[in-house]
Amino acid sequence: MEETKLISTYRECVTPLYSFVSHRCGGDRVLAEDVTQEAWLRAVESWKRKGFPDNPLAWLKTVARNLLLNYFRKTPHISLNSLPPDWERRFLEAGDGKDDGECAAAVSWGLARLRPRQSKLIEAFHLDGKSVGEIAADLGVSERAVEGRLRRARLKLRAKLEPMVGSEGGAP
Repeated sequence: MEETKLISTYRECVTPLYSFVSHRCGGDRVLAEDVTQEAWLRAVESWKRKGFPDNPLAWLKTVARNLLLNYFRKTPHISLNSLPPDWERRFLEAGDGKDDGECAAAVSWGLARLRPRQSKLIEAFHLDGKSVGEIAADLGVSERAVEGRLRRARLKLRAKLEPMVGSEGGAP
């Protein structure tokens, strides 16, 4: 493996990768650092054997996302009793949730329990800030189809979280 290419790829990708991970774990710095580091370790091991991927950042984000999903799947219970009644609005409508670590951790826990298509859709819209039009173009479907899928994914997420949070949250 070409060491200079690895170093330049690291410099180019580490900040956006850390940001990607941090938004998905509610700003939990230790978890974000661990996941970012583990993604890089896996990259170096894989890239030595298979060569560099066409899009290293996309490769790293996929590995990091899977590491986070595995982490939250293994987390049996997150204390959600102290979440505010408007947890959905605060996380889903107010942006990426990085200012409210507990809400972000709860939503990440719930996303880990959704089907991958549903969690990726919620992540693309609410965490990555993609518009409905951008998601529709990525998926090759109409904007109405994305809106419907997003609505159903939010309902599924709410159903996963309501037993622990309560049902006072805002409408999805």
